[in-house]
Amino acid sequence: MNQNSSNGMEIDESLYSRQLYVLGHEAMRRMAQSNVLIAGMRGLGVEIAKNIVLGGVKAVTIQDTGKAQWGDLSSQFFLREEDLGKYRVDVVQPRLAELNSYVPISIYKKELQEEFVSDFNVVVLTNSSIEEQRKIADFCHTKDICVIIADTKGLFGQIFCDFGKSFTVYDDNGEQPLSYMVANIEQSELGVVTCLDDQRQEFQDGDYVTFTEVHGMTELNECEPRKIKCLGPYTFSIGDTSKFSSYSRGGIVKQVKTARKIEFKSFSESLKSPEFVISDFAKFDRPAQLHAGFQALHKFVQSNQALPGPRNEKDAEKVLNLAKEIDSENGAADIIKDLAMQATGDLCPMQSVIGSIAAQEVMKACSGKFMPIVQWFYFDAVECIPADTVLTEKDCKPKKCRYDGQIAVFGEKFQEILGNQKYFLVGAGAIGCEMLKNWAMIGLACGSNGQAWVTDMDIIERSNLNRQFLFRPENVGKTKSATAANACSQMNPKFNIYPQENRVGPETENIYTDDFFENLDGVTNALDNVDARIYIDRRCVYYRKPLLESGTLGTKGNVQVVIPWVTESYSSSHDPPEKSIPICTLKNFPNAIEHTLQWARDQFEGIFKQAPESAEQYLKDSKFVERTLKLPGVQPAETLETVKKLLVDERPAKFDDCIMWARKLFEENYTNQIKQLLFNFPEDYTTSSNTPFWSGPKRCPHPIFFDASNSEHLDYVVAAANLRAEMYGMTERADRSYIQKYAEKIKLVEFVPRSGIKIATTDSEAASANDDGCADEEALQRLLSQIPNCQQLDGLQIKAIEFEKDDDTNFHMDFIVACSNLRATNYDIPTADRHKSKLIAGKIIPAIATTTSLIVGLVILELYKLVSGQKKVERFKNGFINLALPFFGFSEPICAPKVEYYDKEWTLWDRFDVNGEMTLRELLNYFMDKHGLEVTMLSQGVSMLYSFFMAKNKKEERLGMLISDVVRKVSKTKIPTHVKALVLEICCNDRDGKEKFSFLAETEIFERLVNFSKLSFAALRQKHTLPDLPYDYNALEPYISADIMQLHHSKHHAAYVNNLNNAEGAIEEAKSKGDLNTVITLQQVLKFNGGGHVNHSIFWQNLSPNGGEPTGDLLEAIKRDFGSVEKMKAAISALAVGVQGSGWAWLGYNKDRDRLSIAACPNQDPLQASTGLIPLFGIDVWEHAYYLQYKNVRPDYVNAIWNVANWNDIENRYNSNRKIETRQ
Repeated sequence: MNQNSSNGMEIDESLYSRQLYVLGHEAMRRMAQSNVLIAGMRGLGVEIAKNIVLGGVKAVTIQDTGKAQWGDLSSQFFLREEDLGKYRVDVVQPRLAELNSYVPISIYKKELQEEFVSDFNVVVLTNSSIEEQRKIADFCHTKDICVIIADTKGLFGQIFCDFGKSFTVYDDNGEQPLSYMVANIEQSELGVVTCLDDQRQEFQDGDYVTFTEVHGMTELNECEPRKIKCLGPYTFSIGDTSKFSSYSRGGIVKQVKTARKIEFKSFSESLKSPEFVISDFAKFDRPAQLHAGFQALHKFVQSNQALPGPRNEKDAEKVLNLAKEIDSENGAADIIKDLAMQATGDLCPMQSVIGSIAAQEVMKACSGKFMPIVQWFYFDAVECIPADTVLTEKDCKPKKCRYDGQIAVFGEKFQEILGNQKYFLVGAGAIGCEMLKNWAMIGLACGSNGQAWVTDMDIIERSNLNRQFLFRPENVGKTKSATAANACSQMNPKFNIYPQENRVGPETENIYTDDFFENLDGVTNALDNVDARIYIDRRCVYYRKPLLESGTLGTKGNVQVVIPWVTESYSSSHDPPEKSIPICTLKNFPNAIEHTLQWARDQFEGIFKQAPESAEQYLKDSKFVERTLKLPGVQPAETLETVKKLLVDERPAKFDDCIMWARKLFEENYTNQIKQLLFNFPEDYTTSSNTPFWSGPKRCPHPIFFDASNSEHLDYVVAAANLRAEMYGMTERADRSYIQKYAEKIKLVEFVPRSGIKIATTDSEAASANDDGCADEEALQRLLSQIPNCQQLDGLQIKAIEFEKDDDTNFHMDFIVACSNLRATNYDIPTADRHKSKLIAGKIIPAIATTTSLIVGLVILELYKLVSGQKKVERFKNGFINLALPFFGFSEPICAPKVEYYDKEWTLWDRFDVNGEMTLRELLNYFMDKHGLEVTMLSQGVSMLYSFFMAKNKKEERLGMLISDVVRKVSKTKIPTHVKALVLEICCNDRDGKEKFSFLAETEIFERLVNFSKLSFAALRQKHTLPDLPYDYNALEPYISADIMQLHHSKHHAAYVNNLNNAEGAIEEAKSKGDLNTVITLQQVLKFNGGGHVNHSIFWQNLSPNGGEPTGDLLEAIKRDFGSVEKMKAAISALAVGVQGSGWAWLGYNKDRDRLSIAACPNQDPLQASTGLIPLFGIDVWEHAYYLQYKNVRPDYVNAIWNVANWNDIENRYNSNRKIETRQ
């Protein structure tokens, strides 16, 4: 950070970008004015200092009077063996200074005195005596100097905070203020505000809000913040509005964050009457016990001039007795003896946990951002030591080696086991750097037989330096994995780390082979995307290896431990999909800056990436035209027209042509399109129901007229012209002043809106428009004749541009910001600065070093448990933390769900292992003879190898072939040489013909719960039955084939019924045993299979060979709510085609509003339970519903199903529910 006389502080956004998205500019500026003193430079002190220096305070002073000892090397990562005997601060200072050139580091080697600490804004004490804590902390309290005291003893940690008598918190949670569009405001004493029903409001009682853009009741615009009371999912009250003008329309309500004052007690006072922040709600009594225990340790040291010896029973008894004297109730806990026996322990992951939390408290003290700890925080991880382990003084005796601090806790034998571990780390970013540091410090893979691998494809960028602490400015441009590995090898020269630069995925399974995975003891993820995590998780399940999974988002973080045979896997649950922006909102009706930024990204991708990719393929790929002509609908014409424009019509000869092109693009986007939109829908346009068209979420736009003197207009043209020139490989560039002068001279023909131009106002209309028409063969040939062949264009260069948000010189973000803000100006949407635009358009994940360090510390604590061979699930901890609140939540990992077939239990970790090659017939016989299972379907990947309904000649041919040959024949690919085993998925019946296994290849949730063989379980009591179809399997042909209907009904629906019955039986059994974990776990199975049964039971009735059309009240309702039957069909079809993955599209009835509505539900989520809508008609878009007939062309299936829609059934469902509503 630099001093700037006009703006106070100028923040280096290229360095601090990810942290800025966590803290914000104001908090960072306040931090940049803070002087921090950190006392104690052992492992805990240096961890705090590292995070604070990375965070960017004004200056840091480190204080320590001691010299480096063997015990320091267990966790002090800036000390080396050659530093033993040197003053710690002398060694640490230059290494800390490398982390951030903006933060000067000073040293102080004397004892702390009150006069010295008075010069600081924040004082941090580590490894200090209670006398020093009391003296310094109480003095600071009188001077309003913030104090943080932190300490660790083995697997125990402590933090104390005192931020003075009146500390201001400006933002207690760091969340973005909520805002919603207003539908109505009552003129009443309550002042009830109703929000648009496109999303539920998430305000809380006591929040404060203000308003903008309200028409009618204008007194609320920019009003003083008003306190609210929530009344419902869409309503809240703001107090008396009875004297205000009547509400007309519009308005945006926005949450206002208010500052709050917190009063802290002094150290001495708080020591006697403590307030605790709970770290683990399963250990609710633990803080009070450890509060007494830590005080007892201080008393022991006062009397003995040393800490209790490792595993010294006599010393531990003395500490326990001292604790009883301090607190007769809480001091009697056995946990205090554990604390005493580990008191000399010094563990790197514990320093990471306590040090990162303490560092975040320092940042809170400096900035007033987030809620501080009030006032004591205790944490322990005693579960890391197996319950049945008996350690002696001899086991834990110091060996004068770098691991003495760890041996004091776990013993020498455990250290040897750690050293010989073989672990694989995927990712060397922020989490990866912290992970490698911890691995090196604890001695993982540092023994003669130990090995560790880290892989990461990325290179180091400047924005990484703020939180990926192993990297330095001189490393920018180098590979992350090699740089990180080298840095950790310097921390511990015996660290056997092997860096690699490979992506881990199907394409590198020849590198990460069976031998590689089978040799591992475990895998740790340090990834930032879900797809890669799921892939690694599935590999770990396949090879039955433990996986340590973690992630961060700003101040939030989570840890998950996956244990073979014990827990569910990472893929067993998943986050809800991101909410998408409707197409029409993006194209014509944006109402938020997020919409305009997404539109800008789409513009960038379409103009500078996708279009040139097509042109480039035309130039280089001889089969491009052949493939293009096979595309459906109007895509061939659109693609070839794009190629023609780029290679012929709009090909620039010089840079001036690029300026002209950019100027025309401005005119088209911000003037002409808006004119046409307003021509179709004037400002006073009303709908068929006589309501204003431009109301609710629709904002009436206005055109923008180019002005070269307007910096934002010019920004757009400059960026677009330069990107255009880059596309064509032009090396020449023009400066801004030249572009401005040239653009001023450009005169364009004024656009006149035309009649007959259709503009879609809903996504269904847009989908219908896209489906209309097809390519005219003559027109296509004419287009092709107008594009020169590749030989004629020899030498022409054109390249696609990949969006890169972090290079401020490449014009990418310049284009995005200008493109988005100009569109926002069109629609009177508040614009966004470059910083916010980069966050949204670049989909940046906010990050801060403290959260990363904490999460990795928690991961390593779980690693200790895995290495020690623990298997009991209650000893492990999944964790979720939010340092802003602060909140710490831990829970046992969820056990892997168990199911049964015959008398055998089965989990996702089970599979059938069949050794040796055999024919398909031999395999089928093997399952019947050995397992009593009749295989009805067999697949490998996406290839169906065998099924009971397969044509007889095809079946006979395959039965005699080797399985490997069947795979080659069906998949039409070779089996890679590195593949030693084929994973086959089966569906089969038992000897009585009852289905025992369900093959649902595309069923992701089911797959995650049940794994490779897709085992389902039969119910002990059949509560639900498979309904008969009201027609034959072939009755719906040609629209839905008999094969599909038979498979869909007799196999898939039957599987849902069987699994539902079994789940209910298992739940009842678990309830009778008081097994709450199993009850909770099986809810997922219940929801999935119950939803499948409910949905399909409706689906069969919704279909009929007689088809029909809607009539009566239903027809009138469709016309009222959709305009026409065709529009309703188009809307549902568009919704069905757009479902990501698997799921359903529904026509539903909203009883509360007496309206028809459409909705999509993922997987087998039932409509009514998910949305409250009554299901009338559903379209199943799971692949098993159409793939055998329509392959992957879902739109054709969706269009065809309307031919067999049973409108009598749909109408009966509608009428019966309306009658129920009338009776109520």
